Amino acid sequence: METRILVVEDEPEMAALLARGLRDEGYVVETAENGIDGMTLSMESQFDLAVLDVMLPGMTGFELCRRLRQASPAMGILLLTARDAVDDRVRGLDEGADDYLTKPFAFAELAARLRALRRRDPSGSTRIVVGDLTIDLTRHEMSAGEHELRLSRTEFDLLRLLAENADRVLARAEILEAIWGSGSFIDTNIVDQYVSYVRKKLDAVGARSRIVTARGVGFQLLAES
Repeated sequence: METRILVVEDEPEMAALLARGLRDEGYVVETAENGIDGMTLSMESQFDLAVLDVMLPGMTGFELCRRLRQASPAMGILLLTARDAVDDRVRGLDEGADDYLTKPFAFAELAARLRALRRRDPSGSTRIVVGDLTIDLTRHEMSAGEHELRLSRTEFDLLRLLAENADRVLARAEILEAIWGSGSFIDTNIVDQYVSYVRKKLDAVGARSRIVTARGVGFQLLAES
């Protein structure tokens, strides 16, 4: 079944880049340059996901998010913001957004977050489940059975990235870029270091799901019975 995405972005080059990348990922994409046109498209067609820039002419991304959430409770909504202010993030979540990304961002991270939104259940659950492991995206916790454990921000980002891409091996360089940023001069050994931290916490909650090493390539989170 095809997945339909609404992209509302007022910068033509960015909108074209997003549309091309998402189509390459197999999505059916429609774009709008302002909030009003985005709302009109949403009334004419049914979308599974929406990627909304916050700073839109005509109707802000916050307002559009609120209206889309009222009209389509099951839609996955991701906000794009050029500002990393806590107030903006809180407002976006309060208006009904499921997730957000701060510009500039790596397209691989956007694609991974959209895959995660598609895996969430229609009730709007903010969890990712891989085998017996549950990752709470709101509380930054993981659990297995009755055992829960809170993660540091970087540990959480790493585990989330692996869970969102549980169907494939992630290269060390890809992980480094997604978590520590493009152009980072940090040695890739830091990835191995944080994988070790997360493995210890998986052991602490008794999870059977494991992070396995693809020698010479990277890491993958596997659901083991």
